[in-house]
Amino acid sequence: MNQTFGFAHYWAQGDAVSHAVAYTLLLMSVLSWYYILSKAWSSWRIRKSANALDGFWKAPTLTDAIAVVNAADSENVYTPLASQGVEAANMRSQEGSLNAAVDPSELITRTLRREINRVSSRLESGLTLLASVGSTAPFVGLFGTVWGIYHALVAVSATGTVQIDKVAGPVGEALIMTALGLVVAIPAVLAYNAFTRVNRVTLAELDAFAHDLHAYLTTGARVGN
Repeated sequence: MNQTFGFAHYWAQGDAVSHAVAYTLLLMSVLSWYYILSKAWSSWRIRKSANALDGFWKAPTLTDAIAVVNAADSENVYTPLASQGVEAANMRSQEGSLNAAVDPSELITRTLRREINRVSSRLESGLTLLASVGSTAPFVGLFGTVWGIYHALVAVSATGTVQIDKVAGPVGEALIMTALGLVVAIPAVLAYNAFTRVNRVTLAELDAFAHDLHAYLTTGARVGN
């Protein structure tokens, strides 16, 4: 491409509106990539520590079981479920509180549900932003495209004839805005779908672990072990 019609040329020809669209897409891209990279690292660590649940049931005592999960749970996803569930089952620790009047099974259920909800909120953080970027970035780029075409039509009406040097800049600007919108949106959509699947698997494992833990703690488990 001729250097005259490089990106710097299109940028110099743009007005405040086109520059605002470009900055908006840049901000959306930076935010989405921040969440993509941070959640990818977090998701990898969570999936790596999921095998600790098997070690939990192979431990000789509850204290050892919690220690096994805690050692492998670098993201602190599974450990609170086990530790808080065991704490809720120990009725001696509930003395002097309203929890002492609650049926132990109900207290354990409530505690496990609360911890699962807490983890679910953590896993879903950032997904709303990724979904918003993935759905709106193409339209932001489209707005920049429409604005560039408008400039091209203004240039044509000003000269009365279609001259390539008059419309190349605005048309090029319009195409760049379309491409930028897609470049920002596509990674956000792919990441959103990937993280949603990872979260679904993790929550399914947590739900199964909570069910098994509840059954163990309410069928005569010696919590003091």
